[in-house]
Amino acid sequence: MVGIVGIVVFWVATATAQPVVRKAHRGIIVVEDDSLARGMEPFSLVKGRAAEYASVVNDYKARLASTRVYCMTIPTAVAFYLPDSLSGWSDSEQRGISNIYDQLKTIVKTVDLLPVLTDHVDEDIYLRTDHHWSPLGAYYAAEAFAAEAGVPFLPLSEYDTCTVRNFVGTMQRFSRDAAVGRVPENFVYYVPRTVDYTSNHVRYTFSTRGRRGHRHKVVTPHPREDCDFFRHYDDGSPNAYSTFMGGDANTTSVYTSTKNGRRLLILKDSYGNALSSFLFGSFEEIHVVDCRYFTENIIRFAKQRNITDVLFANNLLHAYTPATSQKLRQYLAQ
Repeated sequence: MVGIVGIVVFWVATATAQPVVRKAHRGIIVVEDDSLARGMEPFSLVKGRAAEYASVVNDYKARLASTRVYCMTIPTAVAFYLPDSLSGWSDSEQRGISNIYDQLKTIVKTVDLLPVLTDHVDEDIYLRTDHHWSPLGAYYAAEAFAAEAGVPFLPLSEYDTCTVRNFVGTMQRFSRDAAVGRVPENFVYYVPRTVDYTSNHVRYTFSTRGRRGHRHKVVTPHPREDCDFFRHYDDGSPNAYSTFMGGDANTTSVYTSTKNGRRLLILKDSYGNALSSFLFGSFEEIHVVDCRYFTENIIRFAKQRNITDVLFANNLLHAYTPATSQKLRQYLAQ
């Protein structure tokens, strides 16, 4: 072990290579193998936070008794790419997810993504230079959810493949580690070709009000307007993950030619953006609500739209963040 100005560096021996693993700014774990570096956020299993998240999911099911409710807690890259010899650098994501699922009522359906994504770990299912999974990882997750929900699912052969080249995402900024962005990656996403759809959204803007020491953020919704679900970014853009709905600061509704009477409400963080893009062939309507910005009463919203299925799609770090549970509970009463 070598200490370098607060950064801890390990050389991890393997049969074929010796990747360098280090902790960078904000505790970001950087695994550098040959010329490629991957940045990952560690997971901290804080006692009690699983119970908070499970409790709010259970409360949604109690308030939406006739609606199917699913919980898909999404693992992050550290669950798959942290060398086993350094497992102490991050708590077990498997245990973190199990702690949530074990406290859900049996009438809440769960989608276990760890074995699903492990089967594809040699594919590009997580971005190296960004804190999100890749659209391909989201595709496999959407497939697992569709199977659990009993709805049809479009294979990748029914999508057009689009690529934003020379992508460097958030991890270089988060980690302040030059190696993370030294070799850009391709951001590959998929646009459905065999299903028709339209979309609209309510955009949110933000302002700060109050006096010094008592300031608070105010979220202002704008009138609902038509929008493009997919936004194409130029090669080299660091914003490529905003391809889906233009990012998080909106509530988006999608109306598809899949006329099966199933209407889905996704309660998500940014991981759910890519996920929702693969469900146009599975649901007649999809309504996508971010867990941070919604300004309406969620029960009224669901009933007005005759929602048949509700999916909680938060990555594990968000699920263990108290503000996520607090916001989701606020939506029940506001």
